[in-house]
Amino acid sequence: MTDAGGTKERVRVVETVTLSDDWYVLRKVIFDFRRRDGTWQRQSRETYDRGNGATILLHNPRTGTVLLTRQFRMPAFVNGHDGMLIEAPGGLLDDATPDARIRAEVEEETGYRVGHIEKIFEAFMSPGSVTEKLYFYVGEYDGAMRVGDGGGVIDEGEEIEVIEPPLDEAMAMIDRGEIMDGKTIMLLQHLALRQAATRS
Repeated sequence: MTDAGGTKERVRVVETVTLSDDWYVLRKVIFDFRRRDGTWQRQSRETYDRGNGATILLHNPRTGTVLLTRQFRMPAFVNGHDGMLIEAPGGLLDDATPDARIRAEVEEETGYRVGHIEKIFEAFMSPGSVTEKLYFYVGEYDGAMRVGDGGGVIDEGEEIEVIEPPLDEAMAMIDRGEIMDGKTIMLLQHLALRQAATRS
């Protein structure tokens, strides 16, 4: 993690206004920023705070498949997509640790109870406007780990379909524009690169 100490000396928050506090919190922050030439510039930005999250790509070494989900996403729908996004399982931390939360999310969404998982990196997904940081994981799965039907939480409006394409097919789905979710693309590319390095 980078040291923010120097940056804090360059930022003076003047005012923070809550614009919306419904699903998550949208704030307008007015601040002064000291530029490299020493001058201070007044700026205004909106930040959308939905908390941090975690996501995981599970793969089956025996079959070569990966475990993905398909569900409706309204923001994608209003931006011209049909809204049915293919994604790696994931969700918000909701005050849990990333490890604990991703295990619970996988079981809720897919019905699989995972064993060993590996954290591979952390990333801000849309730092120009969204505060969320994601914790990325990979792990293995097989049929014996399935303990339920998955599908998500009905009371939260979730209706999640589980799909298991081979990794090569999932990579082709990126090329064809069938997988457009950023976190999922990052995880699939990570796994493909890791497997390529192992084979070489």
